[in-house]
Amino acid sequence: MSEDAIVATDARVKVMRSYDYCHFEISLGTDQPVTNKDVDDLRKEAQRLADKAVEQYKIAKSDALWQASSIDELRRLKLDVKVIKENFPKSEWTPEQKAKVKALEDTIFRQSQPYDYQDDWDW
Repeated sequence: MSEDAIVATDARVKVMRSYDYCHFEISLGTDQPVTNKDVDDLRKEAQRLADKAVEQYKIAKSDALWQASSIDELRRLKLDVKVIKENFPKSEWTPEQKAKVKALEDTIFRQSQPYDYQDDWDW
């Protein structure tokens, strides 16, 4: 049978992928006449979506771990920056003091920007 011969009047594909004790399931389908190639294309698209979900999960998990690990660092930086700002005019800050102030600002900014799963991927 040729790959472009109609084999069914509809099709459903399901791809399941496990990663890091999490399960990702993608189901796609069509109610149009399909060939084997159409079904295979659906399967490939479902697999791409499952792979994308895993990659986004990795980023979100990494971001969550970073957020949790930075709490103690944030407290320490806040104390250091408070001392710097209360005891030294900005014009006299050393490079190390400037770096601490910038690190605090960067940490606060990053914590205010949670991962949002936007599709900025080039698929």
